Amino acid sequence: MEWGNYSMYADFVLLGLFSNTRFPWLFFALILLVFVTSIASNILMIVLIHMDSRLHTPMYFLLSQLSVMDILYISTIVPKMLIDQVVGQRTISFAGCTAQHFLYLTLAGAEFFLLGLMSYDRYVAICNPLRYPVLMSRKVCLLIVLAAWIGGSVDGFLLTPVTMQFPFCASREINHFFCEVPALLKLSCTDTSTYETAMYVCCIMMLLIPFSVISASYTRILITVYRMSEAEGRRKAVATCSSHMVVVSLFYGAAMYTYVLPHSYHTPEQDKAVSAFYTILTPMLNPLIYSLRNKDVTGALQKALGRCFSSGRVNAF
Repeated sequence: MEWGNYSMYADFVLLGLFSNTRFPWLFFALILLVFVTSIASNILMIVLIHMDSRLHTPMYFLLSQLSVMDILYISTIVPKMLIDQVVGQRTISFAGCTAQHFLYLTLAGAEFFLLGLMSYDRYVAICNPLRYPVLMSRKVCLLIVLAAWIGGSVDGFLLTPVTMQFPFCASREINHFFCEVPALLKLSCTDTSTYETAMYVCCIMMLLIPFSVISASYTRILITVYRMSEAEGRRKAVATCSSHMVVVSLFYGAAMYTYVLPHSYHTPEQDKAVSAFYTILTPMLNPLIYSLRNKDVTGALQKALGRCFSSGRVNAF
């Protein structure tokens, strides 16, 4: 398709996170460190949950799925950033941009739904502990994960074809470090206001559905905790939910800023900084938050390290 003198399927140019940085190699080293830490910590979380029988519970099964999503999520964006920084060529093909756009929306949407449904697990564990094995059976856990992936896929399949069908006849330079929707729409030479309104409503629904589940679950949890007579029971209940609430606050807060707050309230530089937070930093922070604030995970890690050291000593002799 041609529109004026511009081809719809021409390559784009990603200007990057910090396009005018004085220390590009320092920036490269920091992003690489975050990426490696994120991949390693999420893989470690998955391995610990798989190896330690004490972690074979619905909560940790859902945590392992969150780690899988985080690995895929950060791998969709960061490797391209690092390659561009080394090679110095920031172009991305139309097909590559479309694929990145679709994967980003699908994985972000899936994580939104999974975080929302994980609050139901905490609600059942605290408010209905006797029925927990039935209400959170393996079948229910698999349905939760499947629902999260389907919800994210619907978001990707709905928004990607519409976004990429617009004629991009302005500059092909995307003032961002990946093919995010708001940055792409700024390049279109047609009126996208109707689509932006529809996308705004879609994003509100994407946030509202899981947020409603979270609000309802934690309201019931707070009521149950308030009625507990034992201080130790209250402490354990709050500790169980606090990690999840921290992760939800980080991920949902950044997404609401980007997609719900009107564009007049933030600049492109602020958009890139917030996007970097929930696409690069959050996948690294999630396993750290859950592991540092969870005695079961730290205990499993100590047990695994003990096995490694003991086997190393045996082999040495």
